[in-house]
Amino acid sequence: MSIGRIVETDADVAEGAAWLAAQDPVLAVAYKTTGPLPLRRRPDGFAQLLSAIVSQQVSTASARALWGKLEAAGVIDAEAVRARSEGDLRDLGLSRQKARYAHALAAAEIDFAALRQSPDAEVVKTLTAVTGIGVWTAEIYAMFSLGRADVFAPGDLALQEAARLLYDLPERPREPVLRQLAENWSPWRSVAARLLFAYYRHAKQRDGIT
Repeated sequence: MSIGRIVETDADVAEGAAWLAAQDPVLAVAYKTTGPLPLRRRPDGFAQLLSAIVSQQVSTASARALWGKLEAAGVIDAEAVRARSEGDLRDLGLSRQKARYAHALAAAEIDFAALRQSPDAEVVKTLTAVTGIGVWTAEIYAMFSLGRADVFAPGDLALQEAARLLYDLPERPREPVLRQLAENWSPWRSVAARLLFAYYRHAKQRDGIT
């Protein structure tokens, strides 16, 4: 099964944004408001997923500080995590739960090279099989670490709020509703996510929304 289009350059993002603007007048207005969209590509692999676990339910500043401690201790690869006890990881600042998740990720022995060639659904299935990795994390990984063009993360609150504002909805659309709406943006759903993220940032600065 084909893995579909990969978003690798700013030109790819611009192509997707132009397609979306031509298909959806609301997104056209959003794109005019935000201007060019960022590529937002991230590395793939173990460290990126471990970072996602570390970042769960803490502020950006706290996550950065925690990650700095792990980096300084050299505990950002699977072998190093496996070599540390839960107590060791907790001494580095991880909660008991996150230490358990880190060990689960290390034990999963994910073949990250193979994941680059796996269909989107298989990527999500493989990642969510690991304790501590949910659908949102898996979809964000597929979008920004693997560059998949047609993945969306409807569980993201910023995307939900951006959709509420753009489409003048009475409340933030729940995940199933936003997932269905996003089907209209295929085959460029990850670029639609970039557009909604950018519009959310614009609206937050303008209106002070939370």
